[in-house]
Amino acid sequence: MQWPSILSRHRGDRSGAMPSTKPAGVTRRGFLRATGLAAAAGATIGVLPGCTNPEQRVVPEPMVVDEKTATSVIDDFEETDLELRDIAEWSLPLGSVLHEATSTWIPVTQAGASASPMVIGCAFNAQDGGFVEVVSNVMGDGHTVVVYDTRCSDEVYAWVELDYLTHAWSLYAARFNQGQLDGNPTTLWQADNNYDPPGFTCVGNSVLWQVTPSLSGQNTKEPSYCYLWKLGDANAQAVVESPGRFPIEPSVSGDVVVLAPRVRADEGVFYGVTAYLLKDDLNTIVDQLVLPQSVRPFYASYVGNRFAVSIEANYSSGGMFGEMGTYLGSGEGPFVRLAREPSANVAGMDDVFIIKSRASYFVVNLRKSTYSILTAANRCVDYGEYPARIGQTNDFVTFATVKDEASGYPSSVTVRTFAL
Repeated sequence: MQWPSILSRHRGDRSGAMPSTKPAGVTRRGFLRATGLAAAAGATIGVLPGCTNPEQRVVPEPMVVDEKTATSVIDDFEETDLELRDIAEWSLPLGSVLHEATSTWIPVTQAGASASPMVIGCAFNAQDGGFVEVVSNVMGDGHTVVVYDTRCSDEVYAWVELDYLTHAWSLYAARFNQGQLDGNPTTLWQADNNYDPPGFTCVGNSVLWQVTPSLSGQNTKEPSYCYLWKLGDANAQAVVESPGRFPIEPSVSGDVVVLAPRVRADEGVFYGVTAYLLKDDLNTIVDQLVLPQSVRPFYASYVGNRFAVSIEANYSSGGMFGEMGTYLGSGEGPFVRLAREPSANVAGMDDVFIIKSRASYFVVNLRKSTYSILTAANRCVDYGEYPARIGQTNDFVTFATVKDEASGYPSSVTVRTFAL
């Protein structure tokens, strides 16, 4: 993959420590306190109780899908010419990693020009190809702190800094205006290695993030929480509680965000892939799909009022949902299945879904019962090509580390955009 070396070494299995804050209905031992690092960063937020049981409703029964109730893309759909229209292609510096976004500006992590910091935060404009540095210097102290991950919308830019020796981390956010930070950053959260670096996303003027105990930390039995903060607010709100770890990062699609908290906790391990309404701060559940017991989602997004849920492994139970692949459908079904190993989240528009599969993408049209193939960029097979879009979108953006034709060595990052 084309992750800078520090990211590939630490991404996904490092952790940090959540301050002693819990949402409504749970004993609260304290609020997030400012530290020396937080003071250097600017404002530090507190945490207010939130609605962690967003809607009083009956949790659906676990979904069981078999061969009779799922349509196969490969077996039952007709292959046609590619539906996507090529718009533009750009070249970015080697080491650029785009992260999924729904806005004009797409967040990027990039290898730093020097050893300190080793990784910086940037942004790419998907309309005109503009590329800017946003976080060139870290807020944290010491030469071992890097920009670990970043997300943005057209209004707010958020990033996680990680100390790769202690694995302590901090989440910051600031107003984002025309490719630049506007005002002092706000410290949203700080933690040590008892909690994983957060899955997070930006939408409009808001940041959503999850605080999840690390599997190797001292707080493994604590619940996980999703928090919501808006520009200008002094406090974040706890909006969703999970009695276990969140298996996926939050994903935004139009006016909803998808999370996968644990449900039916008294019955076993069940994940409820859930679409929450953004405009009322996740108080309304739009749709929910409860997976069979112990079946863990790998990715999940929401396109055209349907879930796109990817399962990465084969399970010994769970019907067809216990088999590797990507499933398209509402919480009540029916479902269409692409039996390919998933490697990225799904984007699309209305009835069209774009699903990554190794060195190509399946463009699946549910209304027409057809599919077409989008091949990867030239000379990127060794490193792969990945989407920089998620959920409902008018355009599809990909990025890939490509090799120089003459030398055969990696030379740049190619970004391609397509119209749906």
